[in-house]
Amino acid sequence: MSSLPRRAKVKVQTAVPIDEFSSFSELSSASEEDDKEDSAWEPQKKVPRNPKQPVCKESKPKRVPRGKKNTLKISDGSEGVVVKELNSSVLIADVDLEDRKNKLDTVQTLKTAKTKRKNSAQSPSAPRTKKLKVGEETNKVSNFKSESNSTETPSTSTLWEGACKKEEDEDDCTSDQSPLKKIKTESCPQGQPVRFPANASNVVEEAEMNWDIVQVLSERTNIEPWVCGNIIRLFNDDNTIPFIVRYRKELINNLDADYLREVQQTLEELRTVAKKVRGTIQKIKKEGKMSECLLRALLNCKTFEELEHVSAPYKTGSKGTKAQRARQLGLEEAARTLLENPGMLNLLSYIQPSVKGLSTLQDIETGVQHILADMIAKDRETLDFIRKLCQNRYISIQSSLAKVSSKKVNEKDVGKFHLYQNFSCNIRNIQHHQILAINRGENLKILTVKVNIPDGVKNEFCRWCIQNRWRPRRFARPELMKILHNSIDDSFKRLIYPLLCREFRAKLTSDAEKESVMMFGRNLRQLLLTNPVPGRTLMGVDPGYKHGCKLAIISPTSQILHTDVVYLHCGQGFQEAEKIKRLLLNFNCSTVVIGNGTACRETEAYFADLIMKNYFAPLDVVYCIVSEAGASIYSVSPEANKEMPGLDPNLRSAVSIARRVQDPLAELVKIEPKHIGVGMYQHDVSQTLLKATLDSVVEECVSFVGVDINICSEVLLRHIAGLNANRAKNIIEWREKNGPFINREQLKKVKGLGPKSFQQCAGFIRINQDYIRKLCSQHTESAGSSQRVAVTSPAGVEVTSEKPGKKKSKTAANVVLKPDPLDQTCIHPESYNIAMRFLSFIGGTLCEIGKPEMQQKIKSFLEKEGIEKLAERLQTTMPSLQIIIDGLSQPESFDFRTDFSQPDFKRSIVCLQDLQVGTILTGKVENATLFGIFVDIGVGITGLIPIRNVTEAKLSKTKRRRSLGLGPGERVEVQVLNIDVPRSRITLDLIRVL
Repeated sequence: MSSLPRRAKVKVQTAVPIDEFSSFSELSSASEEDDKEDSAWEPQKKVPRNPKQPVCKESKPKRVPRGKKNTLKISDGSEGVVVKELNSSVLIADVDLEDRKNKLDTVQTLKTAKTKRKNSAQSPSAPRTKKLKVGEETNKVSNFKSESNSTETPSTSTLWEGACKKEEDEDDCTSDQSPLKKIKTESCPQGQPVRFPANASNVVEEAEMNWDIVQVLSERTNIEPWVCGNIIRLFNDDNTIPFIVRYRKELINNLDADYLREVQQTLEELRTVAKKVRGTIQKIKKEGKMSECLLRALLNCKTFEELEHVSAPYKTGSKGTKAQRARQLGLEEAARTLLENPGMLNLLSYIQPSVKGLSTLQDIETGVQHILADMIAKDRETLDFIRKLCQNRYISIQSSLAKVSSKKVNEKDVGKFHLYQNFSCNIRNIQHHQILAINRGENLKILTVKVNIPDGVKNEFCRWCIQNRWRPRRFARPELMKILHNSIDDSFKRLIYPLLCREFRAKLTSDAEKESVMMFGRNLRQLLLTNPVPGRTLMGVDPGYKHGCKLAIISPTSQILHTDVVYLHCGQGFQEAEKIKRLLLNFNCSTVVIGNGTACRETEAYFADLIMKNYFAPLDVVYCIVSEAGASIYSVSPEANKEMPGLDPNLRSAVSIARRVQDPLAELVKIEPKHIGVGMYQHDVSQTLLKATLDSVVEECVSFVGVDINICSEVLLRHIAGLNANRAKNIIEWREKNGPFINREQLKKVKGLGPKSFQQCAGFIRINQDYIRKLCSQHTESAGSSQRVAVTSPAGVEVTSEKPGKKKSKTAANVVLKPDPLDQTCIHPESYNIAMRFLSFIGGTLCEIGKPEMQQKIKSFLEKEGIEKLAERLQTTMPSLQIIIDGLSQPESFDFRTDFSQPDFKRSIVCLQDLQVGTILTGKVENATLFGIFVDIGVGITGLIPIRNVTEAKLSKTKRRRSLGLGPGERVEVQVLNIDVPRSRITLDLIRVL
């Protein structure tokens, strides 16, 4: 096959000029000549009513030629935002037509597409294409639109997404079958991204807006446009964040998972705004109130606040707005005449004594004033001016104690907000946690909140309106100028000021909620990635008073060995000590795990006292404290009942507490993330955003750690990227029915696990080779008398020829897959061939994976040739090659969680009375918030390190993060700054991270 041309290196341009609003106005005015503009905005669901729709349905599956033609058209003359040059091996690969369709199918598809273009050229939506791209020639846009892959109106976003998709070498083809049906990653020798489906970039929401979603996304996230374009394409193709972060680094410029989640959330917000705008347009059109000016204003909306402001007068209501009522009385002509030709205006001519609202001259002036105020408040240039004016002035947010709060609210709750009962702060300097606290107080009716805009802003705004934007074009009499002055004052006070307050508060709240959710996600990741403590027998203790302390002893493999209940705090402590000692000796258990719930402090003191007396000799017993958040909820869940049938829920909590130390990730994924309790104001933020973020963090952690497919639980498996509850259940059922998985290829036989799911999950699933080798040796001995003839294929697949005439089934295909040592690594199957070529370069074998010999060979070869030159020889990229190097070098039992902190094991206890100002202690981070870090220093209450004391200089290089934050589980050295015994508060200073 001939190779396709590589795309040229071009400079990133900006599609939207600095004065984007004026450009949008010019852009919209360019299409005013279109007679059928309104019909372009008919709902997409009405398209099937067209009698020619069956032609579209027939051509829908055959969109391949269109993709190629689009690419060629874009490379010729597409303007606006363009994609930054990347190595050809990292681009989103386009598959040549020869690999998937024969010639006859291609010709037929082209004919169908031609007919479709002819039909679409006659549709009312065709003229709309003129206003979709700034600076593009109309005929170029029209040509591109005629080659679009759907009957829906495209947008600048679809142009961009087409531009993101550039041609690559034909070696990127994944198989001779259509990748839309089956992805054969083993035939992609260069380990490059597979082709996107043809309809992946078809996003209806962006198709109807006057702004480019890529450009807006870039501005809001501060990420380059070419990266944003690639991210949109990747998400449109249902790629997961773990897969993108690990195996598509080149396309996202090495962004981490947190940044990627932030971009995803912003993208969803923009799409939601576009979707709501579309619904509003349809609704207003149905009511017959749509005008060209209103349509342009709606299409310019980028936020919900802007949309609410523009669409508010057109909401169905009993009376409508004051301006609407004045317009219904026929006063709009008078208002426009006052601005354009005030000398011709005679308000007395509008008086109608029998009509309410027109009976007196005062009523006429009031109606005109309301219409002018509405025009001013809806004008884009006016709103831009007042917003820019506010950016340079001191705008403050103020909170005070509500007058009725003392009557309806508990005094204890009021005391919690004493810091905000007379609070004022510049909106540019206020902290996120302060916004969340103020909002909570306002929701509880304890605080009253307002935004204060100084009078100077209003005065300058009114002066600008009179002298510039709303100055009458000709001389106006004093009484008319008075009406104009009153209109501007009324517009600011009644319409613009409330709008600005809503915008400021909505922006502050949105930013605070996002940061709170991101902080929760960072804490959760740190907790999930706590270093496991394998190979130990553990005793879990769920403390309690009246109902006793629940005990559970688990084996190194997490099996329940014994459960019991002891009453340590009811005067039977000495008697119960004998039972505890006997259990520890019988099961050779020297580690006690205590939950941090009720009676934790007393239980800790009990065990510390026995350990100090050497009561458990000859065992050297240590203990640690772990969070039991969510354990009670899990103990009564269906999952716990299925896993531990017949066991009392209280004892299940003790088992969960012990397992949280043995394998924190495997145990904590069983609990809904928001119940783990490492967040801040998690009940006050958007629960949808919180759930989506935390679920994504769990998926990221489980995927990056990886799971052994033959021993992992269903609960853990469902959190792997690309899998869900049903797919995980099908995998477990297949494993129980057919035995353990021999290699990753067998995953394709599982019901419901298609090519896309396999692509997403394959790199995160491990297969233990020692276990498989033993299994295969036993199988070979038992099958020695078999009459089957085995032939080994180059891909390592042992194909067996069975008796002819026997019907083949999907579940029992006549292919016996041999073990592949690469299946125990983080290398993705799409890169197996390039990994084999790399092994041939260094002279290594698959048997040496993870051994010192392999590490030495790789090290010496890289020192001699260099990773960049080697990547060029292998026709791949450095990130892809680095994954291969890591996968071949890491031992079979490698777990990157060893870089994180283990639980803090102790033998003694410290009391609050033992503390003094200046005392230096070591502790463990319990929780991280936006205002400080809570640290457990072993005195029963957590100390707080104010966020101002957490500086970059005090963090090691490996601990420096975006937030300068510390996560739960990390060990720190702190100094006591202040002790407030009545309020049980300890203030700490961070010395260093251990």
